[in-house]
Amino acid sequence: MSKAAVDLSQTDGVRAVELVRNAVESFVENGQREQLGSMREAFYNRTGAFVRLENTHGRGRLRGCAGSYEWDDHLGEALVDAAIDAASESSCGSAVDAAELSSLCVSVCIVGNVVLTDDPLADLQLGRHGVAVERGSESGWLYPTVPMENGWSEAEYLDRACRTSGLGATAWEDEDTLVSLFEGRVFREREPEGSIQELQF
Repeated sequence: MSKAAVDLSQTDGVRAVELVRNAVESFVENGQREQLGSMREAFYNRTGAFVRLENTHGRGRLRGCAGSYEWDDHLGEALVDAAIDAASESSCGSAVDAAELSSLCVSVCIVGNVVLTDDPLADLQLGRHGVAVERGSESGWLYPTVPMENGWSEAEYLDRACRTSGLGATAWEDEDTLVSLFEGRVFREREPEGSIQELQF
């Protein structure tokens, strides 16, 4: 299984983060789904997307993460869906509340070049690939930038992805575990509600 990447400009990435922030705010403050209206051309392409919400107060913590590497929806819809899911109670145990919005740092990962691998340790390239793991009803994923931010090796990255899936650390070695590698461009606010940069390693 292999799917090609969507061609995105830097401006598209910036707009993606802005769309996610607006979607989170609409959902948290008003319980409403952000209405897309007219979108940039790239946002009509079908591709997967992930969203992470991090609270920057104190030591900081992950407040929500959601998304999919599947290519079922237009990018705009995928971003709004992921934003709402990340801000909801089902993501990290408690819903984001309005008082948190000004301390949230928003990031998005726009998916490209998904490959189902039989040899994840050999095929995985740190800084380039995100990892999605699935077995039975359990599934999970990690951004391409996460191992670089934490100094993980390839094996540790795969172990951690399995743990996010509710599986044992070395489940990626089992034949009945599906491991997909996805390239993804990650765009993130430098600070809450601040300027937006593309993360590259």
